[in-house]
Amino acid sequence: MLILTSERAAQTREQAPAVADRIRALQPDMPAALARVADYLLTQPQAPLTLSIGELAEQAGTSAASVTRFCRMIGYAGYVELRVGIATDVGRSTARESWANEIGREVSPDDTPELLLARLIGSHTRSLREATSAIDLAVMSEVSQRIGRSRLVDIYGVGGSAMLGQELQGRLYRIGVPAFTWSDVHLGLVSAAIQGPDTVAIGISTTGRTEETIEMLAEADRAGAFTVAITNNPGSPLDELAQASIVTSVYEQALQPDDLSAKHGQLLVLDLLYLLVAQEDFDRSSDKLAASALAVASHRRPRRTRSTPEPHPGSSTP
Repeated sequence: MLILTSERAAQTREQAPAVADRIRALQPDMPAALARVADYLLTQPQAPLTLSIGELAEQAGTSAASVTRFCRMIGYAGYVELRVGIATDVGRSTARESWANEIGREVSPDDTPELLLARLIGSHTRSLREATSAIDLAVMSEVSQRIGRSRLVDIYGVGGSAMLGQELQGRLYRIGVPAFTWSDVHLGLVSAAIQGPDTVAIGISTTGRTEETIEMLAEADRAGAFTVAITNNPGSPLDELAQASIVTSVYEQALQPDDLSAKHGQLLVLDLLYLLVAQEDFDRSSDKLAASALAVASHRRPRRTRSTPEPHPGSSTP
């Protein structure tokens, strides 16, 4: 019979099977008194963490000596070591559940880099395909026309969606569309309150349930702006609030809660929206893009050829 001492249990707890697995494997061979302990622990697996050995024996309808024999039969030196094993199982389960909730169930903390890469590629590819199937081109055309004719565009988003808002704002600005992005709800509400019928307000939220984004878009709606939702969640509060809704994907993401695969689908939609707006006024877009490139040209280092060494910092060029 395998009996683990405290030291050895600590060394092997990562490799050892869960306590419940040991109990199930050995239960058919247990005497009646030990089988009662097994039955009790399979229904109350964390009981030893709060009960003394005597209390557990009473609950199981047996004796403390039987509990000790039970511990030894399943591979532990005694009741204290059994408690350690159960605590380890609870910690392992809690850690993995946290990983699943915060990172995702399709990847494991034990995956190799090669397997992680393959699963990420699959997840990101699926996101792009889902975004493509979810795009309503008629809605995209209407929104792009409204943006092209607008006096200004307000974009609202917090957290990861704020980065998407900044990306869209930067692109629109380069083609001559006055656009502003807001992630601070107080500043966003002030801007939303001064919108009007000749403006467009866009709320970005993957879930469609981000309270700050909903609040800012609702304020812009009350001010008379044409409101747009960009979300993965049709039927969400943000979707129902907006006059036009662009759904970027409709499948549950493999990685949670804010994985980049979802962002790739959203960036595809933003790329398309940007290009459609640029087409609305090709001459303006071309002129503004040229002016934008010229404005930052002096901040880019010229390309060097192999025959042109880079000057050493501090040296003077003849």
